[in-house]
Amino acid sequence: MFSRSFIKRCWVLCLLLMLTACSQVKVTDYQQYTPVLKLESFFDGHLKAHGVVKNRSGKVIRMFNADIEASWKDGVGTLDEAFIFDDGEKQRRVWTLTPQADGKYTATAGDVTGVGELQVAGNSVFLNYVLQVPYNAKVIDVTVEDRMYLVNEHTLINESTMIKFGFRVGEVLLVITKH
Repeated sequence: MFSRSFIKRCWVLCLLLMLTACSQVKVTDYQQYTPVLKLESFFDGHLKAHGVVKNRSGKVIRMFNADIEASWKDGVGTLDEAFIFDDGEKQRRVWTLTPQADGKYTATAGDVTGVGELQVAGNSVFLNYVLQVPYNAKVIDVTVEDRMYLVNEHTLINESTMIKFGFRVGEVLLVITKH
């Protein structure tokens, strides 16, 4: 039979293989992609967003449209987002984007726990934060990983993954257009 040390080594090898197979995509992987996204240029003025919310099974459970008013003052960005969902619910989120010395941005909003981190490279923006989400008459914190890709000078595609306790619990897909 196999020795205990051999079995342990096999388990360690399997775990290492699983961990390396799950390596994360980084925003810097898109450094060479074009068109280059200039955050202060794209997120300036009036924008429109159209999207869907999916549950953990991938089924669309809501649709929405949003108006976004974006501006910059002294290098700090404000994104004022007004959402209207297909069931008539309205939500508003106002983001403040503050540049940091390392080229990243901090991102804060009223329904965000703590401070989010935003990074830009090439045609891409990655934003990670913890969102307060109403659920069963309570509010829970859900980790959100936003991945945005500029496909032309007027169109940004955004995919968001929502995570709770390490499990994907939902997704948001949307298109943001600059007018």
